[in-house]
Amino acid sequence: MKEFGYTSVADTEAALAALREQPGTRLLAGGTEMLNWLKEGIERPERLVDITALPLRDVEPLPGGGLRLGALARMSEVAAHPEVVRGHPALAESLLLAASPQLRNMATLGGNLQQRTRCPYFRAETGDLPCNKRTPGSGCAALSSGETEEQALFGWTGECAATHPSDLAVALAALDADVLAEGPRGPRRIPAAAFHLTPEQAPPERHSALASDELITAVEVPGPAPLSHYVKVRQRASYEFALVSAAAVVEVEDGTLATARIALGGVAHRPWRLTAAEEALRGADPEDGDAVYAALAQDFAAARPLPGGSNAYKAELARRTAVRAVRDAARRHGAASGTTPEGSDQ
Repeated sequence: MKEFGYTSVADTEAALAALREQPGTRLLAGGTEMLNWLKEGIERPERLVDITALPLRDVEPLPGGGLRLGALARMSEVAAHPEVVRGHPALAESLLLAASPQLRNMATLGGNLQQRTRCPYFRAETGDLPCNKRTPGSGCAALSSGETEEQALFGWTGECAATHPSDLAVALAALDADVLAEGPRGPRRIPAAAFHLTPEQAPPERHSALASDELITAVEVPGPAPLSHYVKVRQRASYEFALVSAAAVVEVEDGTLATARIALGGVAHRPWRLTAAEEALRGADPEDGDAVYAALAQDFAAARPLPGGSNAYKAELARRTAVRAVRDAARRHGAASGTTPEGSDQ
């Protein structure tokens, strides 16, 4: 591990000044990702600036039932907050299904959003396997002859086929949340669905829309969105990243879907909104699984399994996961009115 300097700051202005003053400066909050990056040689900073003392941990109500979540709020704190549980259940579920209790007690919202891919070639301890995200221009080991079972279906290129691991990001994308950032050019609001970048949008080494001299200060979630649900499919029951996941936010009128918003995880390097399905689902019965499945067809026509087809299974898995997320989000309407359909998971 490369030697680095360490300091701490107590306000946002000091943190931004530190980023400006010395190239190679990185911010440290919960540290659950940064420590991994240091050990694996992914990051080799000149200096770490500890920002845990910044006053960015509050969960505050917004007009209209929305919430402002401080970037340094711990995942466990937000998942247990009564306003989150009541008004934005998909958000609480995405946090509770992430990592382990110990990590959730340390990890922050801002840090979670700045996770990097769990592609085994990016995370390789040797650091000398081809990976354009880690070493630009070196190639992509997954695409050249490596393991592709867990790689992307959407938004990948010949340079990179990685996926993003954040559960939280998927829920925020479906909730139409915004990521708030501060930098030398002033405050900025970035839609959560556009915060992460695919290799189609930017070089693989560029992970998100956040500039290197900016700091995430908060996440704003509109709402409320009580009819929302997050579903995560993984190889084991806990402490595992998603093979695929889906977040759905719906409104129900007279037993049919008035609106629906759906985001997928585990299929691209950003949460993948199913915008065509969202339109096609208007007026659909959420209990009619075949109808919901059919409404997803246009979006999944754009899915591109990797050469060899070893990740082709993810298209069907993701489609069925989205159907379940929509159904179970809508069933919360029945639960609130005391008419939950028989067989509900709720």
